Amino acid sequence: MSNIRITKQFSFETGHALYGYDGKCKNVHGHSYKLDVTVIGQPITDTKNVKFGMVIDFGDLKKIVKEEIVDVFDHATVFNKNTPHVELAKELQDRGHDVLLVDYQPTSEMMVIDFAKKIKDRLPNTIKLHSLKLSETATSYAQWYASDNE
Repeated sequence: MSNIRITKQFSFETGHALYGYDGKCKNVHGHSYKLDVTVIGQPITDTKNVKFGMVIDFGDLKKIVKEEIVDVFDHATVFNKNTPHVELAKELQDRGHDVLLVDYQPTSEMMVIDFAKKIKDRLPNTIKLHSLKLSETATSYAQWYASDNE
């Protein structure tokens, strides 16, 4: 049986700031992120299985990515918890804003690494995460490939 790649696309709005950065991104700002999630596996061959012919049901993949990424990051502001931004984060939280404190500088590169781990941990054993593409703008994106990280 052939391996097939399945891709599902997602979008979410997230704010962030890059502490210590020497450009405009040191300021709190946001992006309309686009996330392409590609998994690889073999289509189910059991004719009695309701998912016969599928690598993974798009709905099942959607559930994983929404729970781990989209529902968490959408309309939240992300800060590195190891910087003085924690003071700003606390003030925003006290005012009712959704704030995420992460262990990394919230660049597209680091976010895509975080997303890969979260998605991989939720996939069935028969399905492997092949790649992620996180677009920060229409012309800028970070990519993660399993083959680059084995």
